[in-house]
Amino acid sequence: MHFQHHAKPNVIDKDPDTRIEPLFLLGDTIPIRKAQLNAKYGKKMPYNWQHLYFFIVAPLLFPVYFQFMTIRHAVKRRRWMDVTWLSLYYIKFFTLMPLKLGFFGAIKLHCAIRSLEGTWFVIVSQSNHVVMDVAHDNSKLSWVRMQLRATCNIAKSAFNDWFTGHLNFQIEHHLFPMMPRHNLYKIQPEVMDLCRKYDIPYVVKPMGRAFADILTSLEKSGRMWLEAYEELMEPTRTKID
Repeated sequence: MHFQHHAKPNVIDKDPDTRIEPLFLLGDTIPIRKAQLNAKYGKKMPYNWQHLYFFIVAPLLFPVYFQFMTIRHAVKRRRWMDVTWLSLYYIKFFTLMPLKLGFFGAIKLHCAIRSLEGTWFVIVSQSNHVVMDVAHDNSKLSWVRMQLRATCNIAKSAFNDWFTGHLNFQIEHHLFPMMPRHNLYKIQPEVMDLCRKYDIPYVVKPMGRAFADILTSLEKSGRMWLEAYEELMEPTRTKID
C-alpha cells in the first residue's frame, strides 16, 4: 500500500494514507464528503475533537493497529516466512523478558516501547503530508508538481536528521524513493534549483512548527466537518421544531 502513497500522495481515493475516516478527516474536501454521509446515515465520530484525541490514538498505532495489520497482511498474502519471524519475535520476547520483569512487567515494557514508537512515527510521518494539500487527482499536474503539492520538508539540523531518520528531506525522498535516506540532503540544492526554475513551491519548516501544524490542520478539518454537518442537519431540526 505504501507504493500507492508514493505514486499519488494526498490524492483522495488514490493515496491510502488519506482514507482514515474511521478516526480522522484530512484536508478540505474529505470533511465535507463525510459530513454529507453522516447527515444521511448518522454521526459516528466527533471529528471536531480529532486534534485532541490525536494524542490518544497516536501511541496506540503501533501496539494495536500496525501489529494487527502486519500479521493480517502476512497471513492474507501467505507469506509464511514473515509469519514465522513475527511469531519467533513474540515467543522470544515473552519467554526471556518475564525472567527478569515478570509476565506483566514484560507486557508493560512491550506496550511502552510500541507506544513511544507509535507516537514518534506518527508525528514524524504526518508532519510532512497531513499539513499539505489533500485533493482529488488533477491530470493537469505533472508528477513532480503533484509530489511537491503534497509534501514538505523539515529544516536540516543534526538533531532533526537523527530524530526523523533523515526523512526531514521528505520531498527528496518522494522524488527519489530508492535513494538511501542519509544521502537525501546531497540532492536538495538541485531539487530547490529545479523548483525555482519552474516556479514550484518548495516548503521547508522548522520542526516545532511542522509538528504544531499537524494539530492546526486536524482542528481546521474537524471544524469544517462540524460546520458542514450542522448546516446539513439544520432543515431537519427546523421540521422537528
